[in-house]
Amino acid sequence: MSNDYQFVNTDPELLVASLIAAYENITKQTVHPSSPERLFISWVADVIVQTRAQINYAANQNIPSRAWGINLDILAELFYEKERPQAQPSTCTVRFTISAPQTSSILIPAGTRVSDASGKLYWQTTADAYVPIGETTTDVQVFCMVTGVEGNGYKVGQVNKLVDVFPYFLSCENTSESDGGYDTATDSEFYNILRESEDAYSTAGPVGAYVYWAKSVSTDIKDVAAIMPTDPNTGMLMGGHVNIYALMADGTIASETIKELILAACNDDSVRPLTDFVSAKDPGVVDYNITLTYYIPVDTTRSAAGIQSAVEEAIDEFVKWQSGKLGRDINPSRLISMIMETGIKRVDLIEPVFTVLNDGKSNTAPEVARVANITITNGGYENE
Repeated sequence: MSNDYQFVNTDPELLVASLIAAYENITKQTVHPSSPERLFISWVADVIVQTRAQINYAANQNIPSRAWGINLDILAELFYEKERPQAQPSTCTVRFTISAPQTSSILIPAGTRVSDASGKLYWQTTADAYVPIGETTTDVQVFCMVTGVEGNGYKVGQVNKLVDVFPYFLSCENTSESDGGYDTATDSEFYNILRESEDAYSTAGPVGAYVYWAKSVSTDIKDVAAIMPTDPNTGMLMGGHVNIYALMADGTIASETIKELILAACNDDSVRPLTDFVSAKDPGVVDYNITLTYYIPVDTTRSAAGIQSAVEEAIDEFVKWQSGKLGRDINPSRLISMIMETGIKRVDLIEPVFTVLNDGKSNTAPEVARVANITITNGGYENE
């Protein structure tokens, strides 16, 4: 959140000076630094300052951009989005296999649990499912029994242990990576959701509404672009078509699970204009390398190891920043600036070079930068 507004002044020195001036004007007596009157005035000023601080706090808590906790939850009544998004479990698809085809459907009861080899987390089915007559497999969506991001990232085949056995069971494994779990929205995330939710009042299909509904799927979605694509053959706009692109908080492209959830959220009849055809797609990826040599000033007070660590951290921060937004140009100037702040003398940057990325505003798929190789060389010490 931003810094708080100051509605009433809380400077104790100004307040004490004002009280002393008022007292001397009324009593026609001088207040000396060690006099009892000065001590009493200081005590009164302290009480007033604390009261003013409380006034400022209360006033700021009535402003959504400054409010936090329960106060922000209450202010949400003013927006389209009324409630703070709570933690949600990750989900994936599990394929259950039985030993042989049967003459009747085999029930997989709601609540059937599966786990990975470690048994750390459990996923469960939420509705009855059946292996059809004459078939040996069926795919069922399962949800992690622990909410939050902890259940994300289990690769295909890792969720392969059945906890609650059913007749004729042979094996199980997830056919999609677990994803879609997210933690309860922080105050900053919730405020941004509230701001973006104002676009959802419209039913005309504005860009902001599609962005809002896409982001409502997970608080881990960092950036979203919604565009009307152009026909690759004619180059003309494809009216009634909407392509949605999502980027996660860690700079990765949305997984298939997240894209399916986005499509479900944006394609709902109460959200999507009747004439829109909505698709969730992957943005283009532009790979870049980082190759540089840095030089250390001779008179530095820092160790070479400390500077090397700081340079590596600066590069890591640049990589995160560079992939943190769709259509963000590859900007070597920012990289140089971040590295120079570590205390080196100079940097000889070979790559990347400045590269303009498509931001989607030209009705073509947006692009995102992704680092491929990083080569860092310590050029040693140099005189000023």
